[in-house]
Amino acid sequence: MNTGILKTDITIVGAGLVGLSAAVAMRKAGHEVVLVDQQLHAADSHTPEGDVDWDPRIYAISPKNVQWLSGLGAWPLLDSARIGEMHAMEIWGDAGAQPLSLLAEDVNADDLGFIVEERALKKALMRQVEACGVHTVFGNPCSALNTVPGQAKLQLDNGQVIESALLIAADGVHSWVRQQLGIAVEQKDYRQTAIVANFITEKPHGNIARQWFRQDGASADAAGHCGILAWLPLPGNKISIVWSAPARYADTLMQLDDAAFTSEVMCAGNAALGCLTMMDMPAAFPLVLKKAVTVVQDNVVLAGDAAHRIHPMAGQGVNLGFRDIVDLAEILSARHALQPIYDSGLLKRYTRARKADLSNMLMLTNGLYHLFESQNPVVKKVRNWGLTATNRQAIRKELVKQAIAL
Repeated sequence: MNTGILKTDITIVGAGLVGLSAAVAMRKAGHEVVLVDQQLHAADSHTPEGDVDWDPRIYAISPKNVQWLSGLGAWPLLDSARIGEMHAMEIWGDAGAQPLSLLAEDVNADDLGFIVEERALKKALMRQVEACGVHTVFGNPCSALNTVPGQAKLQLDNGQVIESALLIAADGVHSWVRQQLGIAVEQKDYRQTAIVANFITEKPHGNIARQWFRQDGASADAAGHCGILAWLPLPGNKISIVWSAPARYADTLMQLDDAAFTSEVMCAGNAALGCLTMMDMPAAFPLVLKKAVTVVQDNVVLAGDAAHRIHPMAGQGVNLGFRDIVDLAEILSARHALQPIYDSGLLKRYTRARKADLSNMLMLTNGLYHLFESQNPVVKKVRNWGLTATNRQAIRKELVKQAIAL
């Protein structure tokens, strides 16, 4: 049993993508950092070569965050042959409607985003954690947390105590740190399950992300709740899908054999890329909106899914988490010489910055969800008119700016 006390500037709990990036960013900013995770070695996963064994956990990373991850030294470590590029996005509403087309070139950008496997990005960030000299404590769950002015004291179940001026909770949607602090969570059940899988396509995808809001046939449940299907371009003739389907329909989909499930995916996407061949077994997880009522308490900061979990339709979940860390790092670096990193004024600035960013994203995702969920004939007319109207250049440019803003 380790009964020693480890003292540091910043403790980070959670070694997912947000926690790993926070560790690198804070260490590069000159802070002493300890990274804690209950997994034995959270990011020590092999990234396979070639065309086999693609990770079903895929993220769309915004251009700004790619630039930030490059500054951390992680993005250049990725295999470029396994990174997809989004040059455009096409969004369909009701059957028969014209798609809304968003093009990167509308705002003189090269890409709307980049598609990367979770385990590959984790591995790259972990290499930078090691290269930067971050102290890691893996393999022991947290057992107690006490905060007093200027100090957060974290105890692990092996007796190790870690004292720090600031603690960052990046320990996921079921955050242990958040629970210890008694921070309440606002929650909304979308009554949907997200199904993810990867496919080989018959036709080239043209680096276009495609998204369908479906209410026809089985894609909508008895109450009219819509399904949302996204096809994200991977390198070559490959796509990753995220199907946010009504819970009962998702259960049905997950019980289908490979051929039947593939047929459903092709049909729901209007066979836009010809025949599909499944590359791996689909995985599923329930969709719930969660938002912590506060992201700062004492000298503890919530980041990533510990602070917010949004609908995946906008593909911005991990981007929001990265921007949490970007904002925090910028605010800490701008403090004056005698201002401690746990200063309440600094942390209030973090709260305000993240509240604005999250509110904008929630307005977009919830607004789209309710717009396409509605069965009201008038709303249907409006949304189909809107998809046509938004192809007008000025409005379309604004939507593209919002899409790559994070």
